[in-house]
Amino acid sequence: MSLANQNITPKIHPQKFALWLGIVSIIMLFAALTSAFIVRRSAGNWEQFRLPSIFWFSTLTIMISSATMHWAVTSFKKYKYNTYRIAITTTFVLGCLFIFLQYRGWLALQNIGIYINGNPSGSFLYVISMAHATHVLGGIVVLLFAMILSFTRSYNPNRIKNISMAATYWHFVDVLWVYLFIFFQLNLS
Repeated sequence: MSLANQNITPKIHPQKFALWLGIVSIIMLFAALTSAFIVRRSAGNWEQFRLPSIFWFSTLTIMISSATMHWAVTSFKKYKYNTYRIAITTTFVLGCLFIFLQYRGWLALQNIGIYINGNPSGSFLYVISMAHATHVLGGIVVLLFAMILSFTRSYNPNRIKNISMAATYWHFVDVLWVYLFIFFQLNLS
């Protein structure tokens, strides 16, 4: 029997593969940024400062959003569509709140004299946190579409792949921020 006649099914859906490829690329980006941070810090002329407390609140917000995203997926799988709507909407709102709190954190940094074009330590913080915020904004767009679909279309169990992929990405950006927050706590003060 030739290979052309065999019915070979991929072990991973092509869209899921693309998602994981994207996640690996993002990991490489942030590994490079945090590595550059460490190398530059050792070169001297490095200002030490504490992160404003607003970043603690943004971290808590994104962690809660991860829990509500899990709640959304679980509700969808259990055919609790109204609960899914509440959970996906809550996740969307928390994602927007995270971005707002990050913005407030950047303003708080400016209030203590840390600017994007100032000392390298502040510049790295802004660049890394803004790069992360950009990825979160991408997730918020996906959440917006999922939320709109939840209110405009009837329940369709075939959409679970898309919802699971959105959840995978959302959990990833959540974990990425927790890593970055801990990294900043350990390396800025």
